Amino acid sequence: MRFFTAIELSDDQREQLADLRGSLPGATWVPPANYHLTLRFLGEITSRHQAEEIDLALSRVSCASFPLSLCGTGLFSGSRLDRLWIGVARCEALMQLQSRIETALRRAGLPPEKRRFQPHVTIAHMDPMAHDAVARWMQNYNLLSSPPVLVTSFTLFESLRGPDTPVYEPSALYPLDAKANVF
Repeated sequence: MRFFTAIELSDDQREQLADLRGSLPGATWVPPANYHLTLRFLGEITSRHQAEEIDLALSRVSCASFPLSLCGTGLFSGSRLDRLWIGVARCEALMQLQSRIETALRRAGLPPEKRRFQPHVTIAHMDPMAHDAVARWMQNYNLLSSPPVLVTSFTLFESLRGPDTPVYEPSALYPLDAKANVF
């Protein structure tokens, strides 16, 4: 089973991103149901004992609720497909949450994440040959922003193979401390 932790987007944020679908020819758009902000990819977890350790570690993560705003655009280049994404406004509480999740997962026995955390929401996959069109699209939408939405929890998702695209099933929800709001 493949797992990752993420913040689920609000319905308004999903709708705003879904409205971008079709605005870039040649893009393979991520279904709006799959929009999320990945905090940490865990990979394959095959041991029930390890899954229980992960759940326990994540349930102990403590962090204040915080506002989350989407803003800006970007592109990650890959060997097969590039990933088009919408960024997230800088938020110290988000960075703190991700760091605490990373620490908790290391204590639960997972290896450290090798990539630097860059908060984003992947919205499409692109053929690497479409760079001119992608650059124009990014210029058109780089000022995109969303009103802040209060994040009150994070989720452990299982990634299942779907017929065309993965299906993300929530496995556990971990609330944040609403009393320590920074919103």
